[in-house]
Amino acid sequence: MIDKINIRVYACAVKNKKVLTLFEEYAGEQLMKFPGGGLEFGEGLIECLHREFDEELNVKIEVVEHFYTQEDFLVSRFRENEQLLTIYYIVNITTEEDFLILDPCIEKTEWIDIDRPDNPFPLPIDQIVFNKLKEKFL
Repeated sequence: MIDKINIRVYACAVKNKKVLTLFEEYAGEQLMKFPGGGLEFGEGLIECLHREFDEELNVKIEVVEHFYTQEDFLVSRFRENEQLLTIYYIVNITTEEDFLILDPCIEKTEWIDIDRPDNPFPLPIDQIVFNKLKEKFL
C-alpha cells in the first residue's frame, strides 16, 4: 500500500554537450544519476537544488529553466510503500573551481556525452530526461 510521497528534485548541468552525472551506491545497487535529491519540509524546489549542490559537490548553481516533471505514477524501486515525484531543471555551475565531492555516498562524477548512442541511466525517469536532453541539445 502506498502511504508516502517522495518528491525528488534533480538538475541537468550541461556544458559542451555533456551532462554531469553522479555514480553512487544506494541500497546495494550501483546507480548513475543526475545531481539532486529529496525535497525537505519547508523547502522550495529551487532551494532544494541549491542545498543539494552545496552539500554534495561544494558548488553554487544558477537555475536556467524547468526542464521536466514526471507525469506518470511511479513507485520507488527501493521502498514499495512510496510514490515518487521527480522534477528536473537545467542549471549552470557557477563556481566550478570549488568542485569537491563532499557526500561520501558519491563514488565519482563524470561529464557524459549527450550524443552517445546508448542511454546509460538505470532509473526510468532519468532515461526519459536523458532522451529529452538529446532532443534539446543535439
